[in-house]
Amino acid sequence: MSLETVTEKIKQKIDMAPQISAKVKFDFSDDGLIFIDASDHSDIRISHDDEDADVTLKCSLDTFKGLMDGTKDPNICFMMGKLKVQGNMGLAMKLNAVLED
Repeated sequence: MSLETVTEKIKQKIDMAPQISAKVKFDFSDDGLIFIDASDHSDIRISHDDEDADVTLKCSLDTFKGLMDGTKDPNICFMMGKLKVQGNMGLAMKLNAVLED
């Protein structure tokens, strides 16, 4: 799954998640990153720019694909160090519900 494919899937899911009103960054290391500014839900901005976020989730693209399709449990990935969270942990928990299929 490419970064562009993941970006499109995230856009579809965030558009249906009015409870997320924050800046979120998904960092896939060498594979790139996705920044979402959903602080104004009427004007959600998604880019590949490295900007300050309320919460940053760091993992590989493969791990993230598993989180999105439900084949990987985010809690287990976090405990195993495959998923790192920086910033607002409560917001990270909300994102879990949004990203799952």
